Amino acid sequence: MSKDKMLVEAICDGIVLDHIPSDKLFKIVALLHLEELTTPVTIGNNLQSVRHQRKGIIKMADHFFSPKDVDKIALLAPEVHLNVIRDYQVVEKRKVTLPVEVRGLVRCPNPKCITNAEPMQTFFHVGVVEGGKGMLECHYCGRKTKAEEAELL
Repeated sequence: MSKDKMLVEAICDGIVLDHIPSDKLFKIVALLHLEELTTPVTIGNNLQSVRHQRKGIIKMADHFFSPKDVDKIALLAPEVHLNVIRDYQVVEKRKVTLPVEVRGLVRCPNPKCITNAEPMQTFFHVGVVEGGKGMLECHYCGRKTKAEEAELL
């Protein structure tokens, strides 16, 4: 195959998630319920990368994410790049960013936390620790957990 031939067909409109760590690719697929989409989805794993030894990529035609979905991706893999495609052109390219706070996205790991005993929405403050990883602190009980280890709802 020649160098200038694409391995994956270009999409007219949609989203491309790039620079996904290979070990987190299928967690993101499950998290976003991509198996339920009826539009074309292309998933590539262990692709060569300049930044990492290997990376994953997800292309979704005619599908766009809510800010809540982008926050979930950022909590799981803050190094992911999100590209918005319109009429075969990249119109927006950005790295996902950790939100300052998250509500109703993560379960508190403290079994005694009020959010695990009462029907109420969880609320976490998000901080960044060494290496750009997120640290979540429960607003109600103060329990801290690494964002990448958090149980997403």
